[in-house]
Amino acid sequence: MFSRKHVETLLQTVLHDDDILAAYHKYWQQYSQGAIYVNQLFGYLNTAYIKKRKLSDADLIYGEINFDTNEQELEIYDLFLHIWKRHMITPLQGQLTTLISQEIMKDRNGGAVNQAVLHGVLDSFVSIEAYKKREPVQFYRSIFEDRFLQETGEYYRQVASQLRSEHNCSEYMEKVIQKIRHENMRSRKFLHPSSYEKVSEEIQNKLVDDHIQLFHAACEEMLHLDRRKDLSNMYSLLKPIQNGLNYLIDKVENAIKRTGLEAVQNLKGKNIPCTFVKSMLEFPKKYSELIRIVFNNDLKFIQALDKACVYAINVKIKGECKSPELLAKYYDNILRQSPKEISEMELDEKLDNGITVFRYLEDKDLYQRFYSRFLAKRLIYNLSTSMDAEESMINKLKQACGYEFTNKLHQMFTDMSISRDLKKKFENFCRKKKFDIGLGFSILVLQAGAWPIRQSGFPTFAIPRELEKSVQMFETFYNNIFCGRKLIWVHYSCMAVVQFNYLKKLYTVTMGTYHTAILLLFNNTDSLTFQELKETSELPEKDLKKELQVLVKSRILLTEGEINAYSEFILNRNYSNKKLRFNINVMQKITAKEVEHTNRAVDNDRKMYLEATIVRIMKARKCTRHILLVNEVIKQSKSRFTPNVNLIKKCIEVLIDRNFIERSLSKPDEYNYVA
Repeated sequence: MFSRKHVETLLQTVLHDDDILAAYHKYWQQYSQGAIYVNQLFGYLNTAYIKKRKLSDADLIYGEINFDTNEQELEIYDLFLHIWKRHMITPLQGQLTTLISQEIMKDRNGGAVNQAVLHGVLDSFVSIEAYKKREPVQFYRSIFEDRFLQETGEYYRQVASQLRSEHNCSEYMEKVIQKIRHENMRSRKFLHPSSYEKVSEEIQNKLVDDHIQLFHAACEEMLHLDRRKDLSNMYSLLKPIQNGLNYLIDKVENAIKRTGLEAVQNLKGKNIPCTFVKSMLEFPKKYSELIRIVFNNDLKFIQALDKACVYAINVKIKGECKSPELLAKYYDNILRQSPKEISEMELDEKLDNGITVFRYLEDKDLYQRFYSRFLAKRLIYNLSTSMDAEESMINKLKQACGYEFTNKLHQMFTDMSISRDLKKKFENFCRKKKFDIGLGFSILVLQAGAWPIRQSGFPTFAIPRELEKSVQMFETFYNNIFCGRKLIWVHYSCMAVVQFNYLKKLYTVTMGTYHTAILLLFNNTDSLTFQELKETSELPEKDLKKELQVLVKSRILLTEGEINAYSEFILNRNYSNKKLRFNINVMQKITAKEVEHTNRAVDNDRKMYLEATIVRIMKARKCTRHILLVNEVIKQSKSRFTPNVNLIKKCIEVLIDRNFIERSLSKPDEYNYVA
């Protein structure tokens, strides 16, 4: 009773004061401090009577009981606060909230405001119900916050309209950032912490979200002109908005895609593979720096950069993606012997650069095919800059894709090592048999499944007498060691080192086996007709013409006119060359025919891989829907290549025809595994 009368007396004093907020704040401080003293004085009453009748904190917070405040059930301090709320704040709430809003508006306009008073008054709205466990700021929210947020929104709606009419997008963003920064500081000066985020969200909605089309219209030009300050401002303004960055992210991704596509389309010059890798490394650098500096390494922008790089590197020009072949050629150029020596550090850096591009490749299986073909050429013709560099490259690929990806590549190195041992054993075998081959003979025995070498379809020919003994002797040696293994001689990949002893200078020429077989026929004569060469070499007419064209073009053989069945070929005894050692058409590069064969082989491999994947999935699931099966096949195949949905459908049909799976009778879009 005494407390209520005291508060009513203070109310009258406040009402008659010129500065109601200051008077309210003064008496609130005195009253709240006095309430603490009285609470301490009646501490035994709180403990012995009130607390025993009160519900527990758990009941108040988590219980389903709707507990209405009762003056007789409150502790002394809480009771005093309740009296202040009922007899001071409730009668004054209209005036107090109006005066608070006016003071905050004055602060927005640069006027002087008593921060301690304003903050103290608002804090009293929260403190008055601090004893409530459920929503202790409910009273503060109901009498002040809801109204304040509405007024703030209306104020900044007008501010936004004025700023848009007076400024362009760049200037508008600068002004908005200042407004948001000042309002956030104002919130922390005056308001309760529960209001900070709400006020910030309200300002964002009125100044940014309601005008988001303005930002969208300007962002593409800002990206094109590389206006990083404006882009940074736009990023900071759009980030708090739900899905606000999506449009900007799309524009950044499209800009990177355009740059990457231009880099791919503008490839020109002699060394296109190196230019390709260099371009694919350089074009993301600009945007990587942009994302780091302007967009604060935001994960969504990093993902957009990755997507754009994947698009640029895997783009199909005229229906074909050249990236796997170009990257394989890039490594071939690096790992192939070169007159210009590079340091180990520089070599390792170049290998890592290629791996960076490789990680973005979708058709990794196609790259593997090309790489294995180039590697085979380097190993067979002893063209590698170093075996350490070759093994380092294989290890980098294994780290990127796993052991299965490099299994056959490892086997190629194993075969080379075994071949060196076989060569030594063959030499010992010949010494024991006291057999003189009569020439230098080196052999490579390679596993058919590991090497990308055609085993059939190459032209047959009569092995020259000079080579026949060595071939027969090696077959005898090999059959003695291995029982049941079959040797297939790949003559089109062989080469011979031939000396020209009929000229003034001694020339040493490296050439293919077919060229060697043709030239050896001129040991006993200076002139042979096309028919004589055909009958003796037993080469098909088409292949014989091709081999003779090379010898005629290099001026080793002479003939008149176009090569035909009636041509006569004369050994050029006046032949001269600046080089004493040179090569004639040794198959060191990948031909267009081999590229075509590689693409066909990859297509066949993909069909078998997809069929095996489908069977594996169906065996595990027994029954699944069409869309789920397709998605799972794509998911499991992505590490090797991105499969075409139509190809997956064809593989499913093939497996149905072969009775591996069957369509469900009850559901047409469902498949069952046939055990």
